[in-house]
Amino acid sequence: MKHLLSMLSLSTEEITDILNLADQLKYENKHGIKHHRLEGQTLGMIFQKSSTRTRVSFETGMYQLGGQALFLSNRDLQIGRGEPVQDTARVLSRYLDGIMIRTFEQSEVENLAKYGSVPIINGLTDFCHPCQVLADLMTVREHKGHLDGLKMCYIGDGNNMANSLIVGGLKMGMTVSVACPENYDPDKKVLDFAENNGSFSLVRNPLEAARGADVIFTDVWASMGQEDEAAERRRVFEGVYQVNRKLLDAANSGCMVQHCLPAHRGEEITEEVFESHAGEIFDEAENRLHAQKAVMVTLMERK
Repeated sequence: MKHLLSMLSLSTEEITDILNLADQLKYENKHGIKHHRLEGQTLGMIFQKSSTRTRVSFETGMYQLGGQALFLSNRDLQIGRGEPVQDTARVLSRYLDGIMIRTFEQSEVENLAKYGSVPIINGLTDFCHPCQVLADLMTVREHKGHLDGLKMCYIGDGNNMANSLIVGGLKMGMTVSVACPENYDPDKKVLDFAENNGSFSLVRNPLEAARGADVIFTDVWASMGQEDEAAERRRVFEGVYQVNRKLLDAANSGCMVQHCLPAHRGEEITEEVFESHAGEIFDEAENRLHAQKAVMVTLMERK
């Protein structure tokens, strides 16, 4: 494993190793055991999309691992003024030990990996969100004790979260059921993968998708960069594609609820459901820190 570009690029064994290491690092962190496994190393963090959780968790994670993180926005880099990503990759590789990028196009992440000579971590693209889904899988495994054989349900837009959850869930032996409106399906590349890799269904009816679920995921109806579509998306999703009490009644007893945040309460999830599952949701948010530390150690630790 040289980079983290997408869930598609990870094997089941690599995902399991990352989750096991994340559990270990979380235990050490909770018990005050220092783990400066990246001492003296520097992670560059390129942000073309703003973030709360991604920036704070990566920056804190590098500090806890004994290294440092540099926040690099479009305003700080020539890439924001048209420098080709391949040139940025080759320059930053001379200064840094790893690069995390949060951007729009998946091709930018792929090109950083192609032309750079240090590990590249995908902090989010419009195609996928692997760091979040590693934290999600970690959280479900924490609460349920295992992943294999569980049913995962996703309700909402077939966006980067849906893409990564489908792949991650199936690779870990979960049954995956997704409910999206017509014309808002997950990426074709992901659907092609799902067709030949486990138990997967894509339906239009959220109640059908949620039947027998052990964990239900959702996300906002309009992601960052889709603000001009928000009104139309609300018209399409409203009243149907929402995680509410009726939906949970169709799921298994003890069904978890997960949301990558930020949440629009009253839209994709009701206030009542969010608050009744807040412990699980904020465990999920915390686990971004531990899962990403595991990714950084896996990719950047000097053997």
